[in-house]
Amino acid sequence: MTGFVIPGVTGDGSFDAHSGGELTRVELTWVEKRIEFWIRFGQEAGTQILDRSRRIVFFRPGAVFGFVRWAANDYGTVVSRIDIVRAIAPGSACQTLPCVRPGGEILLKIEGWPKVEEVLRHVDAIEGLGIDPAEVDPDHWRHVAHWMKAGEAPRAYTAERHAAWLRRREIGK
Repeated sequence: MTGFVIPGVTGDGSFDAHSGGELTRVELTWVEKRIEFWIRFGQEAGTQILDRSRRIVFFRPGAVFGFVRWAANDYGTVVSRIDIVRAIAPGSACQTLPCVRPGGEILLKIEGWPKVEEVLRHVDAIEGLGIDPAEVDPDHWRHVAHWMKAGEAPRAYTAERHAAWLRRREIGK
């Protein structure tokens, strides 16, 4: 094994519950034009490189990240998906999804490349406002998921909406 190993992770890549086991781990694979799993946004707490095509990234509880999965075989695309997930605290209830351990709170789950591209354009628009997509109101990601599943265009995220979210979050602390 090579790469940077963060505190709380043992040599075999498993969690050490006594030192950092609260981290959510996401297993990423990249085999060009075959399996391409990547993090679109999110504040990583650390990375562990397993080999040339695999690595594990870690997120602290409460961190929001965008996880894109695409895979193909000789006949074309077999998986095309984006999940926007909030990492959980130890012992919290969670939803499971492939490659994310122990799981997380799924804020958005979209399948099919045209819809995934639409979400990625939405993320780009948020970044165009100078806003980190990981800091967006979690309810907005739910809104995007619900409206897209209904076949409708979601409302754009605005600087005003973001300022309101930041004030609500501050009051809630």
